[in-house]
Amino acid sequence: MEILSNMSDLQLSLIIIGIIVIVGVVIFNWLQQQRYRRKVQAAFDHEHSDILLDAQDSDDMAQRIEPKFNKTPVPDTPFDTFAQPDLTAAHTEFKKTSTTQNPSINISTSTSTTSPLLDYDSNTNYIVNVRSESVIANTYIAKLLQRKFDFGKPVCWLGQRHKNEPWEEVTNETNVDSDGYMQLKGCLQLADRSGPISEVNLSKFRDLVQDFASQVHAIAECPDIVSTHEKAVMLDKFCAEVDVMIGINIISRDDGAFVGTKVRALAEASGFRLESEGIFKYRDDSNNILFTLSNYESSPFLPENMKSLTTHGVTFLLDVPRVAHGERVFDQMTHLAKIFSNTLGGIMVDDNRVPLSDSGIQKSKQQLIEIQAAMKKNHIHAGGPAALRLFV
Repeated sequence: MEILSNMSDLQLSLIIIGIIVIVGVVIFNWLQQQRYRRKVQAAFDHEHSDILLDAQDSDDMAQRIEPKFNKTPVPDTPFDTFAQPDLTAAHTEFKKTSTTQNPSINISTSTSTTSPLLDYDSNTNYIVNVRSESVIANTYIAKLLQRKFDFGKPVCWLGQRHKNEPWEEVTNETNVDSDGYMQLKGCLQLADRSGPISEVNLSKFRDLVQDFASQVHAIAECPDIVSTHEKAVMLDKFCAEVDVMIGINIISRDDGAFVGTKVRALAEASGFRLESEGIFKYRDDSNNILFTLSNYESSPFLPENMKSLTTHGVTFLLDVPRVAHGERVFDQMTHLAKIFSNTLGGIMVDDNRVPLSDSGIQKSKQQLIEIQAAMKKNHIHAGGPAALRLFV
């Protein structure tokens, strides 16, 4: 009270005015936040028309994109038909690039099977067999597992503990828990996005298996190295043909910018999850990535920077060979991209910043269908276990 009595009327007035201003700013910010939340909710509660089916007016047409696609036709000839290797090793130019499940999308890309044998075949792996009349001690197998990473490509060992028992993947953990295995299969992957396996590494793997079989008095069955390497080269060429990503860019109008907080709110409301590398990922119930949302500019969407970040665009990206049911996933990604475009006030464009029509999107969708059909024809199912290993 003594302090207040020593203050002049002017000082008291200024203090009261300051308090009123602070309270007013807090109330204003709260109202703005509530208004913004209502706008975001309204954007997703509204029933949007399907971008691929409904005719739109001229203003909407300016917000379409034709995703950039590899123009090389997908080969019809299976890659393991060595007599007719009509394949072109044309790698796709990748777009700028890696999601919580949206209730409206219920697509599972899981193709896992009860037996691991069905996940590995000779189309994409060099498979050796080791057979013994008695159980091979786990101490010997442990030494074999230590060499898994010596051949430039992934190696998976499968084992059968006793005859007529189910096969299982042999890992350090399962090997310790077992007394050993009577039969083993070694599966060395023939290719990935870095290219085919070398003939030298194939030979090293075969020699390892033969030496191992000799030590444990077992029989080793190893396919021919030269023909397997030829198959690996053919597989790599085929994979290069179908290794395509579809991207949809949404850029701001009139050199404006999108605010990071709004981008994040829209992304999380639609089912994306912001992950550590700075990319929003849209995942299915099995945690497989269906498509991603990244910054059109170079800086990633880091969680700690989203409040201060602004950007001139965002990019939706679908990795065609790694996604099962690509046609449906493409429809869902395109639909969400249209919602983002409308809500953010942006324009859907291709990599050349050219708006595109529905017909362009349909053309890209058809190319996606053809690519995944070609993969299936060559015994590689898009989004399946083999595809997820090959396209890494």
